[in-house]
Amino acid sequence: MRKEVVVLAAVTTVSTVVAAALLVRQWKRRSEQRWRHAQRILRKFARECATPVPKLWQIADDLVTEMQAGLTSSESSLQMLPSCLASLPTGDEKGLYYGINLRGTNFIIVQARLGGRNEPPVSRLAGRNEPISDLYRQEIQIPPNIIEGSSQELFDWITVELGKFISMHSEGLQGGEKNVGFTVSPTIAEVAASKETAIKWKDSLFGDAEGNKLLNEINLALEKHGVDKQVFALVDDTIGVLAGGRYYSKESVAAVTLGMGTNAVYVESAKSVEKWPDQAPKPEEIAINIKWGNFSSSHLPITEFDTSLDAESSYPGSQIFEKLISGTYLGETVRRVLLKMAQESSLFGDRVPPKLAITYSLRSPDMAAMHQDTSEDYEVIDEKLTEIFGITNSTTMARELVAEVCDVVAERGARLVGAGIVGIVKKLGRLSNRISIITVEGGVYEHYRVFRNYLHSSVWEMLGNELSDNVIIEHSHGGSGASSIFIAASQP
Repeated sequence: MRKEVVVLAAVTTVSTVVAAALLVRQWKRRSEQRWRHAQRILRKFARECATPVPKLWQIADDLVTEMQAGLTSSESSLQMLPSCLASLPTGDEKGLYYGINLRGTNFIIVQARLGGRNEPPVSRLAGRNEPISDLYRQEIQIPPNIIEGSSQELFDWITVELGKFISMHSEGLQGGEKNVGFTVSPTIAEVAASKETAIKWKDSLFGDAEGNKLLNEINLALEKHGVDKQVFALVDDTIGVLAGGRYYSKESVAAVTLGMGTNAVYVESAKSVEKWPDQAPKPEEIAINIKWGNFSSSHLPITEFDTSLDAESSYPGSQIFEKLISGTYLGETVRRVLLKMAQESSLFGDRVPPKLAITYSLRSPDMAAMHQDTSEDYEVIDEKLTEIFGITNSTTMARELVAEVCDVVAERGARLVGAGIVGIVKKLGRLSNRISIITVEGGVYEHYRVFRNYLHSSVWEMLGNELSDNVIIEHSHGGSGASSIFIAASQP
């Protein structure tokens, strides 16, 4: 009897061990299958996002075609809006200037002294003269009740804050030059689309009847509050970036904004611009607001994730280029890819993290931090996954996959920007025979190092050794909001 019990126990033990081994084997097989599926999702996504040089040239050529069409007709995805500025800076402007950069829910007031780019040093020992000095800036949040009030209430509030700023940095409200530059960032249109705002910003606002009404309101507010200044024009912030580039060099021909929103402007000869008010004198060259966020081309690398993002956006079917390259959407695209991996391959465990389903929860600065994580075990990615999505059990392999998804999205976006820049320079006919400086402003370009490197390398790949030196991409001068200073200096 005892032998039978021993034999039975042994058989039971063996069966248990075999069953456990079988379960482990099945678990490993299932884990391997899930991992392979996650990798298949990544590989398919990477293939669809690929931007080889021939495709980049197709996109650049399509941009040139759309730009040409937009200058002469309305049959284009690009509005190609002529700027209402009478002139751009020459580099000879001098004086103490103030500027305002209005953003979505805040604005920046800037003070700077311009000394002229060609002014010689005070002494032989002083070295190169710096054209901009005495730079001060202040970022101010706009209260919700002001945002939702009237445009006059908004301008009254901004004017009061401007008066305080001038008093703090100058002797009385009459200090400095009379002109105040006023720029509006691309993101403000998105805020207006999602909220009841004081000003219904629209693409054709500046220079038309509504724009002139707003210009009159800001100047009435300045007079009302005893601030002896005048605003001559409300312009897109990217035009201000172009003005800053032109102040430093006559070869500065275009500017790009790469932040939460995106836009591009360039200098066009007057003879190519047909859309111009009959009664207004036409300058020799005109700053053209491309509004390139709405650029569309059959050659753009669109994936299922971009299609769903677009369909669920505030303006489906438009701003396609912006949704591929701007800071608002880079992190959201990454999130959508990770969500599919979590749902179909259990990338972060058997349960899909609920916070991973929250739209726009992954911001581009967090994406950049994860992408640029150089620690051995991807510690930054681990911290961000925990902080943003509540994922506390990610494996090193899963974190590596996250980094690869970020890389695919960033590389595609940066290379598309590069193609856009090459397209603008090609439109100007300057690729082979002239130096062209492109000034870039915005947090994505300034703070996302890998994105910036991909952008520069794409231009080099497209143009090769012989021509790439003709296109110089540089960061904007003076930092955030300073573009408004150069607008102030450019007006008579």
